[in-house]
Amino acid sequence: MTETVSVIGAGLAGCEAAWQLAKFGHSVTLYEMKPKKFSPAHRSKNFAELVCSNSLKARRLGSAAGMLKEEMRLFGSLILECGEKFSVEAGGALAVDRELFSAQVTRRVCECEKIKVVNKEIVDIPEGKVIIATGPLTSEPLSEKISDLIGKNQLYFYDAAAPIVLADSIDMSKAFFGSRYNRGGADYINCPMDEKEYENFYNQLVEGDCARLHECDKLKFYEGCMPIEEMARRGRDTIRFGPLKPVGIFHPKTGEKYYAVLQLRKENAEGTMYNMVGFQTNLKFGEQKRIFSLIPGLENAEFLRYGVMHRNTFINSPALLDSHLRLKKFPNVRFAGQITGVEGYMESAASGMVAGRFLADELAKNEAGLVLPETTMIGALIRYITKSNSNDFQPMGANMGLVPGLEVKIKDKKQRYETLARRGLLDLAFALKN
Repeated sequence: MTETVSVIGAGLAGCEAAWQLAKFGHSVTLYEMKPKKFSPAHRSKNFAELVCSNSLKARRLGSAAGMLKEEMRLFGSLILECGEKFSVEAGGALAVDRELFSAQVTRRVCECEKIKVVNKEIVDIPEGKVIIATGPLTSEPLSEKISDLIGKNQLYFYDAAAPIVLADSIDMSKAFFGSRYNRGGADYINCPMDEKEYENFYNQLVEGDCARLHECDKLKFYEGCMPIEEMARRGRDTIRFGPLKPVGIFHPKTGEKYYAVLQLRKENAEGTMYNMVGFQTNLKFGEQKRIFSLIPGLENAEFLRYGVMHRNTFINSPALLDSHLRLKKFPNVRFAGQITGVEGYMESAASGMVAGRFLADELAKNEAGLVLPETTMIGALIRYITKSNSNDFQPMGANMGLVPGLEVKIKDKKQRYETLARRGLLDLAFALKN
């Protein structure tokens, strides 16, 4: 006898969760409100619809996206298999024919004997074991039920996140550690600007090309969450009295004071990632790279995540979820996909995949269960969303800054990343066998 479990949402995460459970012999009821009801961004009746780009990012092993794919291959990922079957030429990226891809995922899921598909909108959380994988546009009735379950202040409805850069890529010959406005310890990296550097940066910022927002993404910005470019357009000195305020900041060795200062704050306990304080933005990603690289110290910065401002329902996962993606207070309920704070197609699929595997182990009374090595990209992502120490938790995609460094320093980035990826794959292969 096996217990039937419920998976809500037939997006990338929900399909992977259902597939993993079925693969281990468990019966699944997969609920999907399409085609009876569509979110503002969805159009196709098929599962695993790719709303924006048709790219699943890089294939090469020496990249975060490629590392993630190879780890998913070891799990037997349905999404990866279907993506490769209907790939289109895209250089070093895995891009897909989105219609054929979604149709194939739908076909495979619907033909699986262990998966029962029910097309209806879920407005109450079902009894028993549940995986909620309803994505960034979770319907309002279900959002209200989730909010009632976890607490109204633990459910967020849009991203307003600043860019995050790799610590090792910041030029510390120009930047320096210091306190925030002369209060507390030297916990911030400061990137100083003189008047000429500030004028150049400001002029480029106010002329920068912003991303077009979908109707469902349009936000009424409030003062505490103003895009840096919108703030700058209010006046030449507005951001100099805001995020770039130089008050109380001086060079610890020379005592020099500055016209404007960008501060970067630790994003993780290891100090491998730093976020640009107050730099939430709607600039296009290429524009962020171009304009923010004008700031002294960031000329060669590696951006692990660009700033975003868009509609995105997600929960405060570090406060709510355990390492197996269960609600700490209600362990029968798991979350997976973008609603947990992973960002990206394959990241969403990967979280659904491991949520399904975790639940399969639990149903099989496998007390030890799978332990994801933190050296893997999947393990590092799950660790971030469940253990992030940031006071302002924001979604995150796969990036090498999440993975613990190597004991031996490797200067060449390509070689270093490939070594990190191979280490993670070996550790994952061992974990899956035991």
